[in-house]
Amino acid sequence: METTIRVDRAVTTLVNIFTVDPDSQPKVLALLREGIETLFTKMPGWISSNVLESRDGSQVIVYSQWQDARHIDAFRQDARMSPYFQRFGALAKHESAICDVSCSFHA
Repeated sequence: METTIRVDRAVTTLVNIFTVDPDSQPKVLALLREGIETLFTKMPGWISSNVLESRDGSQVIVYSQWQDARHIDAFRQDARMSPYFQRFGALAKHESAICDVSCSFHA
């Protein structure tokens, strides 16, 4: 399955925003790529993840889709994730939100 943005509740969206020092952005991007490829993709309920980097180097945003919030909670509680999350703590300030798409516009 690939990322599809539509207004419905067929998927649950997890948005993570990492605020970083521009010098740290490449490290955060590499850590995210590693985590998505080796951990996230193997988690039950995971559908897709998209990583966005701000042009000024100050932020990294991850837009992930999951089957439901229950799978996100299980992913966050997985013992393998704790050391991974700690590595982020040394590199970035983190905020997240579990969301539903309320509207979507296309050309």
